[in-house]
Amino acid sequence: MVYRRAWYKGGTYFFTVNCLQRKDNQCLVANISLLREVIAKVKQTHPFKIHGWVVLPEHMHCVIELPEDDANFAIRWMLIKMLFSRGLPKIETISDVHKQRRERGVWQRRYWEHLIRDDRDYQAHMDYVHINPVKHGLVKQAKDWPYSTFHRLVKDGVYKPDWGGGIEGVLPYKD
Repeated sequence: MVYRRAWYKGGTYFFTVNCLQRKDNQCLVANISLLREVIAKVKQTHPFKIHGWVVLPEHMHCVIELPEDDANFAIRWMLIKMLFSRGLPKIETISDVHKQRRERGVWQRRYWEHLIRDDRDYQAHMDYVHINPVKHGLVKQAKDWPYSTFHRLVKDGVYKPDWGGGIEGVLPYKD
């Protein structure tokens, strides 16, 4: 099967991006300042709007919107991954394949993207983003996870502070 990405100018997308090593890896939260700096830097040269984002220890989910005349989310992810990797000390184990491709071995090569289709799809993925730390057992309530846009969205009146105290009826799908 050939996987085809959905390229849509001005599209709103849900993404899942994983570190290469998932087990016992705290890379993203341990380097949250670097990740924030990198995202801000990429947004300056390749703008996008962040609707929702959550950073977990070894993966992250987000819902972002591209500019009206732009469908190239791939360049944004390439730059985020590259700049983040360059900012880390070189302590990871690098396979021969990664050496040949001149990759650091920080990220999984691919990522999951989903083009948001409608308001219901948007809300389901926003909820998924923000309930994810609860789903993974990192906290008991969404408000307790510090690396999320949930707090901004509570201030904006999108979510109530006590939303996401459990995963029953919140997740749009199982993963």
